[in-house]
Amino acid sequence: MRKEVYQMLIEQLSKLYVTTEGYYGVAETEDDVPEGWERAIKHIDLWNHNVEFIEQEENWERPAVFVEFQPIQWNAIQPGAEYRAEPIVHLHVVTDWQGSSSADSEFREQGLKVFDLLEAIHLQLACRRGKTFLEFDLVGSSTNHNHEDIIENIESYQCVAIKSLR
Repeated sequence: MRKEVYQMLIEQLSKLYVTTEGYYGVAETEDDVPEGWERAIKHIDLWNHNVEFIEQEENWERPAVFVEFQPIQWNAIQPGAEYRAEPIVHLHVVTDWQGSSSADSEFREQGLKVFDLLEAIHLQLACRRGKTFLEFDLVGSSTNHNHEDIIENIESYQCVAIKSLR
């Protein structure tokens, strides 16, 4: 289940682009990408406290998304053969801080653009399903401003996970 969810995330997030007008768009294949569009997500990886050790990490481009699987509590539907769970997956969306977003700041609109990215991510991921998971959907959001030059938004998704040993 984790491998399939992770691969789905890479596939879906890789389709998000920033258009030449600065909005978010989707291109299903590389051939569908209009000239001038840039990838919205520049780096995707598994979470390893990347933000906490940013000075020691290998340099990764932003915006970046790090995938963190929370502990999974499996429930036996048929012991030894089939299990179900409702795991939570945190997406750590890391962007550069664009300046103050206060009411009178000249950087306000640019600073708040990160929330547009979060909406584009949600539109791309809402209710996805695979062979080992169903109903992948948003259940929580938090914004972490405790870093100097970056902002980390944590989008929490939940799904119904299936593990079948048959």
